Amino acid sequence: MLEFAMAAPLLMTAGLLGAETANRAVVQMRVNQLAVLIADNASRVGQNSLLGEVELYESDINDIFIGAKIQAGESYDLYENGRVILSSLQVVEDTEDQQFIAWQRCKGKLQHQSTYGDAGDGRYSTINGMGRPGEETFAFPGEAVMFVELVYSYQPLITDLFDDGEPVNAVASFYVRNNRDLSGVKQRDENKPDPVSDCRKFDDFE
Repeated sequence: MLEFAMAAPLLMTAGLLGAETANRAVVQMRVNQLAVLIADNASRVGQNSLLGEVELYESDINDIFIGAKIQAGESYDLYENGRVILSSLQVVEDTEDQQFIAWQRCKGKLQHQSTYGDAGDGRYSTINGMGRPGEETFAFPGEAVMFVELVYSYQPLITDLFDDGEPVNAVASFYVRNNRDLSGVKQRDENKPDPVSDCRKFDDFE
């Protein structure tokens, strides 16, 4: 009994640390999967127009964000504890390979600015694409890349004693799968515009 009493705190500490470590690994995996899901959906979504190009609407982007929230599940509460930043990386018109961020949409309450650039970056300056240094993704002329940065504030399973306070993050990118109209995101009805997921806002869906 004495030996057990002396060893119990150490065993409990090791058990809690193991549980938290495993839970953080699961959360990291889920965040990675969500980033890939969002980028993949953003690369496919759109509606064919009479000009033969697929047009992207604000409602399409909102649907992507809503789908990500559902996929994450209620236990993660994605936009209450995290933030998703969706960017369209393109080549500046009439240039061979000058990369720029054509537009950007965000959702989530976590106070986090894009690590890889904001809308408009690269048009009048130079960027090497988007992504971690040495691993940047870049677009080709006439095409676009959907780049997603997802940051999530880790919610401890048992205790935050072993948490380093750093958020869980992931990036993912997909080339647009169709002949998309690259002029920008449109509204289906200008008289009744859909909400814009502005990156100056830190919010969730009501």
